[in-house]
Amino acid sequence: MSTARSFARSACAVANSLDIVGDKWSLLVVRDLLHGKSTYGEIADSPEHIPTNILAERLRRLEAAGIIIGTPYQERPVRYAYTLTPKGRALGDVLLAFVRWGKQYIPGTVTMGSGPAGSGAATKASTARRARKTQAK
Repeated sequence: MSTARSFARSACAVANSLDIVGDKWSLLVVRDLLHGKSTYGEIADSPEHIPTNILAERLRRLEAAGIIIGTPYQERPVRYAYTLTPKGRALGDVLLAFVRWGKQYIPGTVTMGSGPAGSGAATKASTARRARKTQAK
């Protein structure tokens, strides 16, 4: 891990995590990348309709934080495909906690790409991740 440094507000892990991904959009970008989207256009087409200027800024911020990597796939105009780094993929556990909480306490919520609560890609991804961890042991 890195050494201790000066923090904007405090050394609180929650406060510092929120400084990086605690806005209205960043975790939705991570969600979309976890679900296989990779281009600016694919992310912009999400049901939440993130404004394009905000999406561009969030992608830059997430890349600067080491959560995503943008790789050019077209030269003129330059266009990027985005992938999660290991640090970014680790946010999947945070998102699964949000899914569980939302399904329990916010009636009518669903997981992305699914119908009624209890089915969906986030649940399937969690099951697959647990299976891989079990196989690795």
